[in-house]
Amino acid sequence: MLVVFIAITFCAAAVGSFSLPGAWYASIQKPSWNPPAWIFGPAWTLLYTLMAVAAWMIWKRGGFAAQKGPLTLYFIQLALNAAWSPIFFGAHAMGWALVEIVVLWVAILSTMMSFFRVSKGAGGLLVPYLAWVSFATFLNFTLWRLNAA
Repeated sequence: MLVVFIAITFCAAAVGSFSLPGAWYASIQKPSWNPPAWIFGPAWTLLYTLMAVAAWMIWKRGGFAAQKGPLTLYFIQLALNAAWSPIFFGAHAMGWALVEIVVLWVAILSTMMSFFRVSKGAGGLLVPYLAWVSFATFLNFTLWRLNAA
């Protein structure tokens, strides 16, 4: 079942891969602390793997029937995660992407807290994800401010 959780979780990455940064992103103003492009692949690979393992750990505690709440939150945040790249990179809608990433952040926090109630280890595996999205939210806000027309 771990393989299933990994496959489902990496589907969010696959959706994002249809909306890559490209020339538009290269042309916008960025802060000096904007991460280099090469960091995103390894970072997201690690984060998606940790997310999948955390969800699997929750599922192991009685399956979907017993963990409906936490796993529903997990899939909601995963859908929000998949939606950000098409909004930001695909539609170039920095303002809407900012709104979306704030909703995503809340969904991650809710998921993490529900996971902690079931398994401290599973909740802990989501801490790096929340930290990364916290940074990404601040970066999204900064990009929006620098490039608002």
